[in-house]
Amino acid sequence: MNDTFAEAVEVIHACKGRVVISGIGKSAIIAQKIVATLNSTGTPSIFLHAADAIHGDLGMMQTNDIAVLISKSGESAEIKVLVPLIKNFGNTLIALSGNEHSFLVKEADYFINCTVETEACPNNLAPTSSTTAQLVMGDALAVCLLKLKGFTPGDFARFHPGGALGKQLYLKVHELAVVNQ
Repeated sequence: MNDTFAEAVEVIHACKGRVVISGIGKSAIIAQKIVATLNSTGTPSIFLHAADAIHGDLGMMQTNDIAVLISKSGESAEIKVLVPLIKNFGNTLIALSGNEHSFLVKEADYFINCTVETEACPNNLAPTSSTTAQLVMGDALAVCLLKLKGFTPGDFARFHPGGALGKQLYLKVHELAVVNQ
């Protein structure tokens, strides 16, 4: 992590809109998980699949939104089409990429480096280490943002009332007690 990471956190923290996160392939799956984490920790976010974006879904981008594009290579065809469209709208663009010399990174306002030397795949092909790096950086963004917001367990409970986490935060002993009549 470097100063650019810290600057990206500050820009997202000051965002008046939502964080729109996009990717293609395995990076799109990572984007969906990051969106879920940001939403449950108080940063309004939506997922926008890069392929769907260039076929009409770009209409979900609003003026005050920040775009985060995730791509290992930063050179995918869909990313290369999407980047200028986002830039033409005037939205801030943050790149999470493993290629600091890529088209995506050169066009981005901020670059979060997700470079890995090799994939864990024995053929160095399947996205394994690279998707882990993307996920780590997404989680790091979320944790920094929740700290800046002063996000509390009570805030978390409001956004995550279901499941074991929600019950742990919401239920009180008197709510669990069975009353004999």
